Amino acid sequence: MAERSTAAVDVADSGDEPLTAQADQSTADGVAQNRERDTDSDEAQGSGGTQGPGKASPPELHSGHKLARRYRLEECVTRLDGFSSWRAVDEKLRRAVGVHILPADHTRARSVLAAARSSALLGDPRFVQVLDAVEENDLVYVVHEWLPDATELTTLLAAGPLEPHDAYQMVSQIASAMAAAHREGLAHLRLNPSAVLRASTGQWRIRGLAVNAALRGISSDTPQRTDTEAIGALLYAALTQRWPYESDAYGLSGLPKDIGLIAPDQVRAGVHRGLSELSMRALANDGATASRHESPCTTPEELVKAIGEMPRIRPPEPAFTAPPEYQRTTYQQGSYGRPAPHPGATQPVATPPPPLQSRTGRALKWAVSALLIAALGLGSWQLADALMEQRNQSDDTKQTQTTDGNDKNGDKTKPVKTLSIKGAREYVASGDAQAPEDVANTYDGNSSTYWRTNRYNAGPTLAPYKPGVGIVYDLGSAQQVSAASIGLRYSGDHTTVHLYATDSLSPSKAVAGMKEIGQATTSGDSLTVKASKTVKTQYVLLWVTAVPNAPSDGYSSAGWKQAITDVKFKG
Repeated sequence: MAERSTAAVDVADSGDEPLTAQADQSTADGVAQNRERDTDSDEAQGSGGTQGPGKASPPELHSGHKLARRYRLEECVTRLDGFSSWRAVDEKLRRAVGVHILPADHTRARSVLAAARSSALLGDPRFVQVLDAVEENDLVYVVHEWLPDATELTTLLAAGPLEPHDAYQMVSQIASAMAAAHREGLAHLRLNPSAVLRASTGQWRIRGLAVNAALRGISSDTPQRTDTEAIGALLYAALTQRWPYESDAYGLSGLPKDIGLIAPDQVRAGVHRGLSELSMRALANDGATASRHESPCTTPEELVKAIGEMPRIRPPEPAFTAPPEYQRTTYQQGSYGRPAPHPGATQPVATPPPPLQSRTGRALKWAVSALLIAALGLGSWQLADALMEQRNQSDDTKQTQTTDGNDKNGDKTKPVKTLSIKGAREYVASGDAQAPEDVANTYDGNSSTYWRTNRYNAGPTLAPYKPGVGIVYDLGSAQQVSAASIGLRYSGDHTTVHLYATDSLSPSKAVAGMKEIGQATTSGDSLTVKASKTVKTQYVLLWVTAVPNAPSDGYSSAGWKQAITDVKFKG
């Protein structure tokens, strides 16, 4: 049963929920009909389903069947509306995969192939990846990643609402990923708690991008609005453990009938106010946010911007565990080397040996005493000599250190401290932004997350494409900035970074009018910029003017680019 549950989690991009009569209608009107589909139950996965009118029959396949002499089908998880979803094994790479299969003459076969190939080209690791999309032997099949260590949001919410920090991370990462997808012209349209997974690393991933909607024949005239409202519903559910519509769905109870959409902090006590307002801004654009005096978010990009304007929500402090009560050891209790007493047992009385009373015994006793006195005297002399030598060395060292310190500084050196970063925003001098939704990744304490530049066709100097790219950091108040340490994703020849003092997160002056703190260049994967002269400022611009030639990755093909993580300022 446990294996079946894991499979159900990972087939997700398919639409593994049974369709209702309403859900099989056209969805050109977008959000309203998308809400109807969200009432489908996940519990009917693999139950056989029903076949829509006029649809091709699902292919007759069985466990052990191989596709392309490579993908061995293991277990049918869903058979629904003319297509089936399977847990399978890629025998060539020896890994588990998921496979969705349709007859080649299925009315949606062409759109499913197109959606799968478009999703695969995106190559964003925040989405469950499409590995193959093939038409062969009268079948169309889509192969995707299988994530046995990931947990569906539906499962997480069954135990209760998420902590504010977890909910903040979820909505930040999901909104950022969907903003990136929409920039490439891709929409999800079936973004719900069963399509969102949390990996064992804590990262959130989305499955079913484009493919899920294509399998179900779902479309929308306003795809960005549809996906944004879906993200708002996910955040609402994460905060309240309730689905924000009247119908129950995904194991969650809906809202009471006839009261309309109410804010999460009115549904459950203790809900984070900022996150509550954010969910309402994403969910409602028809006046429901008026009482909050905030404009609605109608695109994932607007939602990312709204998240960036919020104060960051820190993880909870670890709970303090009191040390165990101090207990004396058996050695301290004077019983070392003796068995512990048992309750009720009579302990034997140790009898000392009789003293040596004979003349020989007395002579032996005096001889032993003399030897002990001689040994103690010799040991004391050697110990005293060692202590004197050690003291002399210590005095010499202290004097040397004191003299050197006085010669170099004349007084005590002030300790260096790490400055707290209160917020940040991408600075765009000209042209397009790089990745404004990922700015917080540069100081979130997680080395696996980062902000990245676009890929450029020449380098290492960004000019003439760009004068530079960078991020303005808010230190909360004016601070003495002496250095910055920066983690870089790509090494190579070469990366150049400048630090400038500026006047706000949205500087009023161009870079040429700012005061430079320092600059540095490296060919490695980390960089330290030291101030040529300590500068006091609240806002610091990290300005990149040269990037290395880096290989292809999940975000872009090979070219001149860089990504930044783990930025720390010293003062």
